[in-house]
Amino acid sequence: MFRHAAARVLSRSTATTAIATASRSRLFSTEAFSVHTSDESFVEAWKKVIPNIEPPKTPLSFMKPRPPTPSTIPSKLTVNFVLPYSSELSAKEVDMVMVPATTGVMGVLPGHVATIAELKPGVLSVHEGNDVTKYFVSGGFAFIHANSYADIMATEAVPIDQIDSNSVQKGLAEFNQKLNSASTDAEKAEAQIGVDVLSSLNSALTG
Repeated sequence: MFRHAAARVLSRSTATTAIATASRSRLFSTEAFSVHTSDESFVEAWKKVIPNIEPPKTPLSFMKPRPPTPSTIPSKLTVNFVLPYSSELSAKEVDMVMVPATTGVMGVLPGHVATIAELKPGVLSVHEGNDVTKYFVSGGFAFIHANSYADIMATEAVPIDQIDSNSVQKGLAEFNQKLNSASTDAEKAEAQIGVDVLSSLNSALTG
């Protein structure tokens, strides 16, 4: 019994060692590396310490490899813009995107440094020459990769030109009233969220 328990502990310890060894061989960056290169490093490290057990699949095994970082900055930024229920842009080549990050509005051009930015309610604009498409996003994340790819994930988004300004102002007035009359912390928090989102939306329409 104790022998089996010790074997299980040893197996866990060696597995942890394999994962740690593989992790040290990887670079930490938002830039996506070759799936085969990273997985081969992990498999090699695993087999050194646990040769009689097949290595598990890593998340990279299920991801398509990104193109490598080019030696020169490309002329276009490739954007993927997705929502939980649809894909607004898929591998779309554009000149620039402006994202409403929590740290401020951020412009992303080809060659942008690798960045992860949390989004706040605001306007996301996609620039293609003289054409600019604007979306209102309620929140999410933007993952900017060093190879001039940008993955933008939003909780909710709608084109600005599809929003009724009268409905926004009416909703803002209702949430302000709810905030003033709220008697519990939960009611105040819910009303404040509505005020914040609709205030940002109203500013996007009037600004």
